[in-house]
Amino acid sequence: MQKLASYKNYQIAYQIEGKGATLVLLHGFGEDNRIWRKVYPSLINEYQVITIDTPGTGGSTLFNDEDASLEEFARSFLQVLDQEKIDQAVVLGHSMGGYITLAFAELFTERLKGFGLLHSTAFADSEEKKDVRLRGIELMKAYGAFSFLKTTVPNLFAPENRQSSNKELAEQIEWAEVLDTKACTQYYGVMRERKDRTQVLAKAKVPVLFILGLHDIAAPYNDLLQQINLPAIAHVTLLQNSGHMGMLEEVEPFLQGIHHYMNSIAE
Repeated sequence: MQKLASYKNYQIAYQIEGKGATLVLLHGFGEDNRIWRKVYPSLINEYQVITIDTPGTGGSTLFNDEDASLEEFARSFLQVLDQEKIDQAVVLGHSMGGYITLAFAELFTERLKGFGLLHSTAFADSEEKKDVRLRGIELMKAYGAFSFLKTTVPNLFAPENRQSSNKELAEQIEWAEVLDTKACTQYYGVMRERKDRTQVLAKAKVPVLFILGLHDIAAPYNDLLQQINLPAIAHVTLLQNSGHMGMLEEVEPFLQGIHHYMNSIAE
């Protein structure tokens, strides 16, 4: 059942289910909480799982442009933990959700038992990538977010999975139709302006989880190899047959990576 937390004059929507250690899952760009549909049943059997809608997605209200930043997203998500009276949690973020996770880890270190990047990176956008983001914003403003996403989503799956995961791919495209264009352009702007947070990894006092896709073009494997040695304690799951969407492309290995990580924290 959806619940709401207040942040400034905004409403942050979230769902909470299960028992055990608290695990927060943050979805990425062009997604909503349904991105976790293949892994959610297994996770709520073991943990208390909180899934949060990024402002402008699902039941969360869209931030004004002047308030939109990874840091403000992280501050708004803290209100969820406060409302549920949760002192510490593990926060895992997919893609853009990983950028928010890193901002949360930088701002609220004491509230974390662990955190992880699922197909995500601590690097800032390169100048070339910033140009790509800007063109994406222009395209979304001109033609709408759905028109943009239906051409980009297939590229997030490994080439060999675009047929075997055709149902999941089709669902992602279908569900993108309800995403707000203003929110999506706001997300692209926020991602474009984010800072490098590799020092957050290097200074981490808790174990860090990395889940990588060998065929990921959005969070390239070679980029992530430069980051996995930064934390004092890192857990790495390499998905040999995945692109950017391991939770849909390789469900069991993806789950095994999370369960192994969570078990190590509990020991």
